[in-house]
Amino acid sequence: MSRAFVKEPESGAPDEPLPPRRISEHPNYVTPSGLQLLQDDLGRLTAERAALLSAGDDAVALEQLRHVERDIAYVEARLGSAILVDPATQPPDQVAFAAIVTVREQGGHEHTYQIVGEDEADAQAGQVSDVSPLAQALLGSRVGDTVTWKRPLGDLVLTVVSIAYR
Repeated sequence: MSRAFVKEPESGAPDEPLPPRRISEHPNYVTPSGLQLLQDDLGRLTAERAALLSAGDDAVALEQLRHVERDIAYVEARLGSAILVDPATQPPDQVAFAAIVTVREQGGHEHTYQIVGEDEADAQAGQVSDVSPLAQALLGSRVGDTVTWKRPLGDLVLTVVSIAYR
């Protein structure tokens, strides 16, 4: 029989699982709030999966279910590899994971950042991943230290103004 008349499975058919989300090779440090965010995500996704399963054979729901199941697998893996860091155990005079750091640019502008895990990072909220170039420049520094943040737009020299943990 000619191959022209054989039905080939469509790529991305609803019964095929989606490729897994990429999981970072870095240690999965989390703050207490970062751990809570992951747990909340898992609860939300589990409820969403239940609702989609009750939709029956609806093609749209089945496609959404594939995405939700992929996301559940990702969050479960991240929860399973989470290393909880208690901010109270960090050195109060040095920038470490979970630190809230205020820095001053050479022009005098001040910015405050918190160093958090990759899944908790939110640049708009000033939460930067511990593996980001900014966090890497700040880690280990103390008040008064000057660090260089290597950026694609050009290096930026920052002075550490304050360090806090909460």
